[in-house]
Amino acid sequence: MPSNLSDKVADLPLTPGVYLMKDSLGHIIYVGKAKQLKKRVQSYFYNNKGHSPKVKQLVKHIRDLEYRLTDTEFEAFMLECQLIKEIKPMYNRKMKNPLAYSYISIVDTLPYRQIEVGYEPSTQAGSLSFGPYTSRSTVERAVLGIKESQRILCSSPHSRNTRCLNHSLGLCIGMCGGGRAVQQYEEIIDQVIGLLNGSGSRIASSLEARMEEASQRFDFETAAKYRDYLGAVHSLQHKEQVIGFTGENNNIIVLEPVDEHTHKLILIKGSVILYRARLASADLFSGQLTGHITAAALEHFRTGSLIAATEEISRHRIDEAQIIYSYLKGSSGSYLMVPQEWLEDGGIAELEQGINRLIGNSE
Repeated sequence: MPSNLSDKVADLPLTPGVYLMKDSLGHIIYVGKAKQLKKRVQSYFYNNKGHSPKVKQLVKHIRDLEYRLTDTEFEAFMLECQLIKEIKPMYNRKMKNPLAYSYISIVDTLPYRQIEVGYEPSTQAGSLSFGPYTSRSTVERAVLGIKESQRILCSSPHSRNTRCLNHSLGLCIGMCGGGRAVQQYEEIIDQVIGLLNGSGSRIASSLEARMEEASQRFDFETAAKYRDYLGAVHSLQHKEQVIGFTGENNNIIVLEPVDEHTHKLILIKGSVILYRARLASADLFSGQLTGHITAAALEHFRTGSLIAATEEISRHRIDEAQIIYSYLKGSSGSYLMVPQEWLEDGGIAELEQGINRLIGNSE
């Protein structure tokens, strides 16, 4: 490691922020985020036996770095997303397969509906599509687990009269041979749709039961297989929740502690940060800032509606929504979802009451 780079790494603070790795020409080749900048950046150069080949290749090309501090880890995540979108660094692209954007489509074909995985949603009339999902391998593992556990892993999916080889192996209920099995199969497909749109959990429960049964038989290899299938299915369910959350364009007020003296106010519309400000905790809890937060919410949420409404649900927008969704579900800070009617003249009193509750929860 060059001496100037070594000195910069040694001088990094143990605070949240984003780091930008540069090559010998000064080009930014990688952007990352960290809760503690110094420890994260040091990990690239020390104790690197477990690094993947792509990370090792990145490290060979690092000749300089710069960093940007943030008040909170959440802001570091969001800033990283923004910079990757703007700069498109070479190694961020290498480490994220652009073809990993996948969809699951339920295609209305004869003799019965089919589950298909593709890089685009199906355009066939009568089809249903779910996604986009950012991991092709997770999608394929989940679909395989669903088909195997429900015994719809047909090896002749377009056959009408002859049962396939997988039927003799116990992996297919026999819809390929027609008859009652077709109706049973279509009922299972409805359950798959319920799983993916969040209205049913029967298939996930079935996978869990199979995992438990295998474990009780001390068949730990099979139990591990179903555990992996179940994890992939849960990942799909979580991603669908994130996509739904993205499309709702919620108004969100986040109030996050920075230290014992300061809080951070962040206003979010959908997956876009509209406003941020540092607030003195003493002023916050004395009730002096309720009016300030209310005024900021009214100003930015009203004008921000047009911005968020015109945004396409792109990979970057889903990445940003993933950060926000995960933060809201597991945050140590407090947040308030603001209904659109609270932003109208007749709802301002409710907005103020909600902000007062938010401040109370932050104490």
